[in-house]
Amino acid sequence: MAVNIIICIVMGYLFGSFSTAYIIGKFNKVDIREYGSGNAGTTNAFRTLGKKAGILTFLGDFLKALLVVFLVKFLIFRDVEYLKLLELVCGFGCVLGHNFPVWLHFHGGKGIAVTGGVFVAVDPWILPVGIPVFAILVLATKYVSLGSLAISVLFPIWIAIRFRGVPCYTAVVGVACLYMISAFFQHRQNIKRLLNGTENKIGQHVKVKAEDNN
Repeated sequence: MAVNIIICIVMGYLFGSFSTAYIIGKFNKVDIREYGSGNAGTTNAFRTLGKKAGILTFLGDFLKALLVVFLVKFLIFRDVEYLKLLELVCGFGCVLGHNFPVWLHFHGGKGIAVTGGVFVAVDPWILPVGIPVFAILVLATKYVSLGSLAISVLFPIWIAIRFRGVPCYTAVVGVACLYMISAFFQHRQNIKRLLNGTENKIGQHVKVKAEDNN
């Protein structure tokens, strides 16, 4: 089991380290980490590079998580008894790779789009619940961070209810909780701003200057 867990973490990390926002920013001659929140993620891509770049960033981050978990789920470890644990471990490795990519000096995003990809790969039935929760909170408050945190809390609760009785159940729920802990850690500054009433609202933009190629 230990070897399989390590393999899944490494696989997830490598996939997660593909930084969609950074690459799209470079195509636009911008280092996205130098603007807005400084994170190489979906929300900052929307805010600094525009709607098209934001959508592409979300898709890239969402799909990389979906793909690597599907590889574990349907190809590499499909006959392993404790498969659900490996899916979640691999997905969390992807979140870590996205948040702390070694090739970007461990300066990545906050992992919410990636976590969304893991959600769908592990159990797509979370969508009819998760999407309305996220959408209602964001539309009502205009705070993407609040919707993201709410989804991160929903995930371990959902896993605990949906997968009672699976092999390594306690470990499965424990790993699901790591997604929530990671989200709150990565959003710690957002939480401070939410409490202070200074958090950026959806629709706010940041002026950027293209990098000088000379």
